[in-house]
Amino acid sequence: MAATSGTSATTVAAATKSKDKKSQEEIYAEFQQLRNQQRNLINNLNTLEMDLKEHKTVIDTLKTVEPGRKCFRLIGGVLCDQTVEVVLPQLVTNKEQLEKLIETGKDQITKKGLEINQFKDEYNIKIRGQDGAAGPGAGKENVDDKSAAPPSANRNVLVGQL
Repeated sequence: MAATSGTSATTVAAATKSKDKKSQEEIYAEFQQLRNQQRNLINNLNTLEMDLKEHKTVIDTLKTVEPGRKCFRLIGGVLCDQTVEVVLPQLVTNKEQLEKLIETGKDQITKKGLEINQFKDEYNIKIRGQDGAAGPGAGKENVDDKSAAPPSANRNVLVGQL
């Protein structure tokens, strides 16, 4: 009887231990989710930067035009007939807001990169193709390195040692 109760205590301890630790599949899924979130942030940032560039181009063009001239502005899919003196201040305000959003987006991407690095360090995750001794920024996630490597070499494989 004593041996049976000792075995059940060991089983309970093992079950508690397995609940505290994540399986490799869970770690991989969480890591992939973090990387996807970072990619989404980068895509959103790229969209905002393109919008900012378009705003700057339109503002520069409208500055050379007389203020009373008629212009058209697309707002939510509706083409509006306005004058340059009405549209130009609105575009400048929108440009300033876009610049603030871009700065916020860059901060979010940096924080997400730090979170990914912390996760990689916590679970000892190594990505094939990344050298550990390349320098202080070697472990940082860099999604924009796609142009440096051929497409076949861009496949990242998660290797975990638990």
